[in-house]
Amino acid sequence: MNSRMGIIACGVALLFLFAGAGCTTDAGTDPKTGTPEATVTDGFGRAVTVPQPVESILCSGSGCLRYAVYLESVDRIVGVDSQDKNYREIEGRPYALIHRDHLMTLPLFGELRGRDDPEKVISIGPDLVFKTGSTGTSYATSGPEADSLQQRTGVPVVAFAYGSLRNDAEKKEMYDALRLMGTVLGKDDRAEAVIAYIEDTMADLEKRTGDIPAAEQKRVYVGGVSSAGAHGIISTEPAYPPFAWVHADNVAAGLGIAHADIAKEALVNWDPDYLFIDVNTMTTDDEGAIGQLKRDPALKGLTAVKEERVYGVLPYNFYNVNHGTVLANAYFVGKVLYPDRFADIDPAEKADEIYSFLLGEPAFDQLNSQYGDLGFSQIPI
Repeated sequence: MNSRMGIIACGVALLFLFAGAGCTTDAGTDPKTGTPEATVTDGFGRAVTVPQPVESILCSGSGCLRYAVYLESVDRIVGVDSQDKNYREIEGRPYALIHRDHLMTLPLFGELRGRDDPEKVISIGPDLVFKTGSTGTSYATSGPEADSLQQRTGVPVVAFAYGSLRNDAEKKEMYDALRLMGTVLGKDDRAEAVIAYIEDTMADLEKRTGDIPAAEQKRVYVGGVSSAGAHGIISTEPAYPPFAWVHADNVAAGLGIAHADIAKEALVNWDPDYLFIDVNTMTTDDEGAIGQLKRDPALKGLTAVKEERVYGVLPYNFYNVNHGTVLANAYFVGKVLYPDRFADIDPAEKADEIYSFLLGEPAFDQLNSQYGDLGFSQIPI
């Protein structure tokens, strides 16, 4: 996009309330080098001058690199943090599975969750650093944090909140982040395509299940959800998007939006019709939620356990939210709860359709095989 068209695009975006989400506000050349440059407004209202085009980037903070992959820009990544540099026997991020061989060869610029090493950033010398984290968490980022890294390295730092699909506010954060990265990278069309694909997928789920009366919605619970590591049965998401999208009755919904650890007694009292287990729970020493359901007398008495309605879903969080997996999980949940409405859907095939669009390649078999193929299947207890 040339400078004139970038300014026009920004004006259009402002009309649609995308101010502060990556609009080009100025364009010109660096007076010292003559390099074309543009000024963007990042997610924290910071005016950041970046070179044009951007050819090399670092992605700092949980989930940041995932968005670069969504925007088909993995070839511009010239360094990684410790989460992408280190090999793990079980890797719950589909993008990392697909690109692991490449990412692990890149130089290290810092530790996970945005703990950057300014000297390493300087030695790599990227055109800019993208920096993100989830609002309200201990690993969120901020404008002052971005300012500090930029001042210490002399490298432009474009920062933003990661967002999620849990509610409208966090969805706006996510879409603003994609649009901001798209503007900086010259990938505006791809950013809009990703957003449209997500919206179309959610619309399809709504079309299939939106008319289910409240009295007929299945009562469900998801346990073993990871949050800064693997957890057991009490770890859940009160606003788990797959349940909302297929109009299931999440028994933990009254606990708000944020990730929550419940009391075991609450789960026993709720006694949901169906249990879904995030299979990353298996990476704990005692098989996590699955082991608890097998050994705990109170949990063995749950209706879903006795009637063999316990199912595995793929990891929701693994270095922040796996958005493609969230969409894929929704089709599996829908197929389990309302099979007549998903008769045309093979959940594994649908997952690979989603992964192929977002990541460029299918990933379901490779991902699921790490968890004993328990994802998208009934779990024997």
